[in-house]
Amino acid sequence: MNANHPEQDSTPKPVLLPAGQSLGKPVAQLRPVGASLSASLPEGRLTPNDDHDPSQYEGTFYAQVGGRETFRKLAEKFYESVGEDAEFRAMYPETDLRPATMRLQLFLEQYWGGPTTYSERRGHPRLRMRHVPYTINSHNRDVWLHHMRIAVDSLQLPPLQADTLWDYFDRAAHSLMNAPDEAPGCPAGTQST
Repeated sequence: MNANHPEQDSTPKPVLLPAGQSLGKPVAQLRPVGASLSASLPEGRLTPNDDHDPSQYEGTFYAQVGGRETFRKLAEKFYESVGEDAEFRAMYPETDLRPATMRLQLFLEQYWGGPTTYSERRGHPRLRMRHVPYTINSHNRDVWLHHMRIAVDSLQLPPLQADTLWDYFDRAAHSLMNAPDEAPGCPAGTQST
């Protein structure tokens, strides 16, 4: 019961739609489970009819840093660096990092004001939820940031743009932490209680 209106129950009620109506496609129908984002697409293409028009994004950070090409390079360099780090690479369940590279590219394009292809294919980004299965403590956060620093530096952007990207990555990495660091004297993989 609601204290201000005792006659009203504060429990949310489901929204009932008339038979045959829906609010849109369920997220699971946007991309079949296990389907590759880049399967059977020509190199560098996001869709079979990729008619990306950069002029649609004038004035956005996405356009200011070079658009799709910049975010493609960033994602590729990041995963190239991750691929060379055997210990950190083990956190990534996919044997082929190309789908992860494409997801990162699409997410960053959308975040910085570019195409909304990421949400069209995968639904809401839900970063925290998508990272829950992975142990992200300060060590893993710092290793991830190390690889992202390599990728950002490889772009050779003007300092203000590079700093803007880096600030986002640093804040995002800190916000995604979901595990405490190991306590001193505890065996690896355990935590003190």
